[in-house]
Amino acid sequence: MIIDCPNCHARYQYDEERFERKPSKRIKCAKCTTVFEIQNPAFIKPLPKASDFDRTYTRRDEPPAQRKEETTEQSPIPERSTDKIPAELQLPEGKRLSLAVINGPDAGAMFRIEKPRVTIGRATADLTLNDTESSRVHAAVEVRDQVILLRDLGSTNGTLVDGAKIADAVELQDKSEFQVGATTLMLIVTEEA
Repeated sequence: MIIDCPNCHARYQYDEERFERKPSKRIKCAKCTTVFEIQNPAFIKPLPKASDFDRTYTRRDEPPAQRKEETTEQSPIPERSTDKIPAELQLPEGKRLSLAVINGPDAGAMFRIEKPRVTIGRATADLTLNDTESSRVHAAVEVRDQVILLRDLGSTNGTLVDGAKIADAVELQDKSEFQVGATTLMLIVTEEA
C-alpha cells in the first residue's frame, strides 16, 4: 500500500504484513520526522451497499398515539435551467472525443472516449495513468451531448484547469487542457469520418 505523510506529503510503499494483524500503526516520516497513524486496510469496513438502505424503518420506540402522520407532499423544488446542460449523459453524434496525454509519465498516449462518463486515475479507473501523484479515481469526464464537463472526484491533489484547482464541474472545449496529478491531458474533439 502507498502511504502519504500528512505533514510533508512524502509518499512511501508500506508492506501490509508489517501491521501484524493490528488495526492501525504509528510510523515516523523519514523526511520530516512527523509521527502519524496509518490504518490497516484489512480492518476498514466496506461501504454500505444501496440495497442496505431499501428497507422501510418505523419509529417503534414511540407509542402509536404520539407518532405523527407522514405526508407524501413535498415542497416544490425550484427547477434549474437546463438550457445549456442536458440532463442525460450521452455521446454527441458525428463527433469523436479523445484525451491526449501531453505531459507526464504517459506523455504521447491517446485515449478515445467511448462512453459518456469516463473516470481518470492511477487504479480502478476507466483511463488508468502511471502517475503516483494522481488518486486511484481522481476525476471524471462527463459528456452530455455537446457539453463536456470535467469533475474532480475528491482527489488528494485536486484537478487543475488553467493552473487553478476546480471545486465544481468545469466545461471543457476542444483543445482544453487539464492536470490530474503530474499528468496534463488535452481534450480533442474531431468530426467522425
